[in-house]
Order: sequence, then structure tokens, then C-alpha cells
Amino acid sequence: MPISKSDFNFLIQLEKNNNRDWFTENKELYLSSHENIISFADEVLTKLNRHDVIETLNGKKSLFRIYRDVRFSKDKSPYKTHWAGGYKRASKERRGGYYFQIAPNNNTFIAGGFWAPNKEDLQRIREEIAFDDQELREILMDNTFVKTFNTLQGEQLKSAPKGFDKDHKAIDLLRFKQFIFTKNFSDEEVLAHNFAEKVDETFKAMRPFFDYMSDVLTTDINGESI
Repeated sequence: MPISKSDFNFLIQLEKNNNRDWFTENKELYLSSHENIISFADEVLTKLNRHDVIETLNGKKSLFRIYRDVRFSKDKSPYKTHWAGGYKRASKERRGGYYFQIAPNNNTFIAGGFWAPNKEDLQRIREEIAFDDQELREILMDNTFVKTFNTLQGEQLKSAPKGFDKDHKAIDLLRFKQFIFTKNFSDEEVLAHNFAEKVDETFKAMRPFFDYMSDVLTTDINGESI
């Protein structure tokens, strides 16, 4: 089911009335929009499973809760003002994850990659880049990748990571602590009947990077399976 104007209108109203009383009084608006988003997430999942193997069972399981965790936040607003969800790739041999966030006023985006690689994975990735950065550079410079995401994003160290030369020829890649790609969409694009297809195309453009990382993280520096 396509994203509708009513889904945007609910979020706009929620942003203006981000309190429990309003939310309780308008619970039916939330439930109706929630069902629409589930249907959209189901459609995207079906498309994803045609070219990848996804662990996420259904659209509902992919969605994140609209309730905010305010325990450690200065912002005590109880609700998120966007819809969001993610799809996990199946098995430890397939690395990387898919994410979508839907919000009005041209604040919708699709993302993927590695938000918080653990210490061991990050070290292995850096070892591979230090040994041979050419394959990764070719992926990041591919026309489809550049057209879709422009460039690799993510938090970076200000200097070289421990154990790596600050003058290494691949220091620009070695400094990354996260490996993230994003693509923004206008409200007009989100409300179009083919938005789920556009999301799937965006996810599909991540696969060369995911395949590269999956290969790196399931082998040692000599290419032997681990």
C-alpha cells in the first residue's frame, strides 16, 4: 500500500501535539496510519526477498516503536514524529542492514550499512582496507553508487586508528568508525505509487558494498573462512 497524505497528516498533528492526552484521544488515527505503514513495509520486504535473504519475518516486525525512550534525554516528548523500520539480513554470512525513515516536509530518507560495528569487525575491516583498498574504492566510485548515495558517510576518527600509519594511502577510509549510506526523498516521491519500488532500488544499490563486507568479515586476511 502506498504512503498516503493521511500518514503525513498524522505525523504533522503529532508534532504539534506531542503529549499523551492528544495521542490517547486520537489513537484511531495512529492505528490507521500504523496499518498503512505495516502494509508498505510488507511490500518492501517482499521486493527485498527477491534479491536478498532477509531475517525479518514481516512488515510489522520491521517497524520501530513510535514511543520514545526519554529516560536519558532532555527532550521529554513521548512520541517520535516519524515512522521508521529496518530489515536484518539473514545469517551471520550476510552482513549489513537496511533502514527507512518516513516523515513529512521532505524529511524521508533511506539508509543502510554498519551503524555500530563491534571492535573485532572494525579491526578486520581496517586490516583489509590497509592490505588492499582498491576493491572498496571501486564500489564507492561505481556510477550506481554515486548516483544513489553520492558518498560514504559515518563517524570518523580525527587521526589514524591505533596500529595504522597516519600517512597510509588509504587513511581516508581507515578513519571511518561507521559505514553508512543515505538517500533522501521528497514528499512528492514518497506519496507516489511506485515509492516502494524506489526504496527497493535504493536497497539493491547497497548490495555490492554488503557483499564485499560480508566476504571480508567471514574470512581472515589470507582469505580463509573463519
